[in-house]
Amino acid sequence: MSPSPLVSLVVPVFNEVRTLAELLRRVVAVDFRKEVVLVDDCSTDGSREFLEAVQAKGLAALEGARPANENRFVVLLQPRNQGKGAALRRGFAAATGDIVIVQDADLEYDPRDIPRVIAPIVQGNADVVFGSRFTGETRRVLYYWHAVVNWGLTTLSNMTSGLNLTDMETCYKAFRREVLSSFTLEEDRFGIEPELTAKVGRANVRVYEVPISYFGRTYEEGKKIGWKDGVRALYAIGKYGLLKR
Repeated sequence: MSPSPLVSLVVPVFNEVRTLAELLRRVVAVDFRKEVVLVDDCSTDGSREFLEAVQAKGLAALEGARPANENRFVVLLQPRNQGKGAALRRGFAAATGDIVIVQDADLEYDPRDIPRVIAPIVQGNADVVFGSRFTGETRRVLYYWHAVVNWGLTTLSNMTSGLNLTDMETCYKAFRREVLSSFTLEEDRFGIEPELTAKVGRANVRVYEVPISYFGRTYEEGKKIGWKDGVRALYAIGKYGLLKR
């Protein structure tokens, strides 16, 4: 692979107007060639209008942005609210980069970690890389039971996928585009995480995991995932890890 591949960041957006501008400023400041595919999931808080400004003006819409390399923006507007998985499917289909990585629209994940996440792919050692929040980097201390549930879901996912990941639910999943394009994805909401993991486990590809930092937010700060998503994740682990083989 070229030492300067084009990286597609697929960013699902739903009511994140408070963090979007700062997130994009951080993204464009990182030094690699990138295509930022922003998929608005029918936001009602002004996110959609902000993204339309980005679509029309590009970097001029980001006050104070300091781009470090090539940056392209692709803005896609969902006709109705469908969920993170549906937004990712649409973004994946539009991505043209050599490498595709998921980037959440909040500030929980630091784009400065992306070069480290994609490095095993750029170096020719990996086809898929997961960024792990639980292997030694800075992270905000928050909800104990969230950590327990995450560990449980990751363990169950590992048992069905054959992988030995520490963080199946991580946002930062990076793929060679050819590998990602070989998956037929179905989940509309947060079940997309175990679905992707199950399909990676069955794909006979080289998988790496690297440490990333994590700055989690509280529900008061806008965190959206809830117990229903945990139930759906269990269902998705069974459906894609056990039944669809």
